[in-house]
Amino acid sequence: MTSAQPPARDLLDDKVNRVFAGKVVRKDLVRKVKVGANVPVFVLEYLLGKYCASSDELAIQMGLQVVNDTLADNYIRPDESTKAQSKVKEAGKHTFIDKIKVRLVDSQYWAEVINFGHRNVHIPDHYVRNFDRLLTGGIWAQIDMRFEYDEEGKGKYPFWIDKLTPIQLATFDLEDYRTRRTEFSTEEWIDLLLRSMGYEPSEMEHRLKLLFLLRLIPLCERNYNLVELGPRGTGKSFAVQELSPYAALLTGPTTVANLFGHMNGKVKGMVSIWDVVGFDEVADLQKMPKEVITTMKTYCESGQFQRGAESLAGDASIALFGNTQQPIDVMVQTGHLFAPMPDVIRDDMAFIDRLHGYLPGWEIPKMRNEFFTDHYGFVIDYLAETLKELRKVNYTELCDLHFGLGNHLNARDRKAVRRTVSGLVKIIHPHGSPCKDDLEDLLKLAIECRRRVKEQLKKMGSFEYSQTSFSYADNESGEEHFVGVPEQGGQDLIAAEPMAPGSVYATSVTGDGTVGLYRLEVSLSSGSGKLKPAGGISGPMKESLSRAFAFLQANKGAFSISQEADRYDYNVEAIDLLGNKVGAEVGVAFFVAAFSAIRRAPARAGMLVIGDMSIQGNIKAARSLVEPLQVAMDNGARCALIPAENKRSFLDVNTDVIDKIDPIFYNDVKTATFKGLDLN
Repeated sequence: MTSAQPPARDLLDDKVNRVFAGKVVRKDLVRKVKVGANVPVFVLEYLLGKYCASSDELAIQMGLQVVNDTLADNYIRPDESTKAQSKVKEAGKHTFIDKIKVRLVDSQYWAEVINFGHRNVHIPDHYVRNFDRLLTGGIWAQIDMRFEYDEEGKGKYPFWIDKLTPIQLATFDLEDYRTRRTEFSTEEWIDLLLRSMGYEPSEMEHRLKLLFLLRLIPLCERNYNLVELGPRGTGKSFAVQELSPYAALLTGPTTVANLFGHMNGKVKGMVSIWDVVGFDEVADLQKMPKEVITTMKTYCESGQFQRGAESLAGDASIALFGNTQQPIDVMVQTGHLFAPMPDVIRDDMAFIDRLHGYLPGWEIPKMRNEFFTDHYGFVIDYLAETLKELRKVNYTELCDLHFGLGNHLNARDRKAVRRTVSGLVKIIHPHGSPCKDDLEDLLKLAIECRRRVKEQLKKMGSFEYSQTSFSYADNESGEEHFVGVPEQGGQDLIAAEPMAPGSVYATSVTGDGTVGLYRLEVSLSSGSGKLKPAGGISGPMKESLSRAFAFLQANKGAFSISQEADRYDYNVEAIDLLGNKVGAEVGVAFFVAAFSAIRRAPARAGMLVIGDMSIQGNIKAARSLVEPLQVAMDNGARCALIPAENKRSFLDVNTDVIDKIDPIFYNDVKTATFKGLDLN
């Protein structure tokens, strides 16, 4: 029986093996070995990097045999604890790979070796001092253990650790890493990083690649607070759980003492030990004590926390992962994107405001075979050391070289955006010198991730979070660019250039402040003067179109369009730009669009039409101007047709909106029509 052919190498594989010789491994080998060994990826790749760091297939196969033999002889399975203890007793000593924790009992340190199945193993004190993560959560390590009866314990505790070697690199040279990075283009480097994580970038768009890399920011940026909510099966917690021995993942509620240490100060908390503390399945944190969130709130803001009389600090980043229960469009339309959070978190908006970025997990596909790579990537141990070393670097001021942040970003927003940019630059441009275009690309994503947090806080009802029109300006040209969130629009949906005659942007707002944004398109076809709305138009919108059309037919003489009104049928399409299916009342917008089509005169560029009308042509004012004009500005509007009756409520509109959108007030349909069209 012949073995399967190795995967075909590509140019990036060749370059990686040349530039980072000995520091890369073929990722399909990891999956092959992991099937038969339930150990963390960084443990497997520690062994694969040691024995299979070659491009020669024969050497790889021989190395694989050594890895499998090592796992068979030295990795202890949970159900083989008694067998492992017996092996140490019979041989007098044995070396194996296992996870080890340490606890302090009456001034004596005792090691618990998890799969070995013993809670009272002697361990030299200097290992506890050198590797303090042993005291909180534990570490994976290569353990040299001997069997010897102790006199004090009268033979009860015969296992002694002679040597403890954590599964990690002994040394790491950041400058060497940065130098080697310069031999790769930005796209090549991004692809290499994704392959190092185990993914195949050829199956991804550029945006998706960056979203995967966002998951690495807590590992390389100190005190970074990330939340990712999305469907099951997208690997949300994979980076924290599998890509670094310096990260800890909690799968349930915890205590203040566990996170921040004991009051007496003798035992450190997780935020002082680990680089990242992740919370998986956040919905299960419902029973977590409120004081945990209260303490975390202070910690997430400043990295400081109080234990007794002492004020302490930690560097650990906080990552929250959870599952969404509904499609994203339903969540956007009916609630907010923090709905999957437990009440203990969701009810504390001040804590949510301290989250630096919200990664849209619904954009990441469920993991299928084609998303996993068979090519070369960094040995995870090497990548983990890289990310840890980069925590010492600070690139938070880098974006100031080319860009300034808009007025709507307060101090906490700016801090969040800068932290995200810093993390992405460390990952993609570790030398700290991205070109302006690359930096702008990262800045837009950072602003989007922070705005997603603020948009939800605004939806949750707090006025202090109302300023969400996030933007940045080019220092050289002074041009300002607004950044939206894809699931809510906010992506310059209103074109800056004039549209074809018959096309108009329209908006309407519901009683609870939900805004509908539509592009109405009216086209004429030979007929007898009938209104023909498209199939998707129904409810309040269809009724408002019918009223406006009835007024047009009754007053065609006054508008000098009698012949056209009788000669053509009016085909109407309404494109829901926000996708939230708001029942918009857009009678005035339809009338302007119909007249535009008849006269073949385009509407003003970047114009939004607000207001509805009765069958007699009486103008109906909008319920509110604040929300629709905010959405209009976020999406690129330059001016707005507004019922004169709404003049007073115009005073409630944010000054930034007033500065960017010119109001055009009208009292009647005729005024709106002639002011709204470019008849020059």
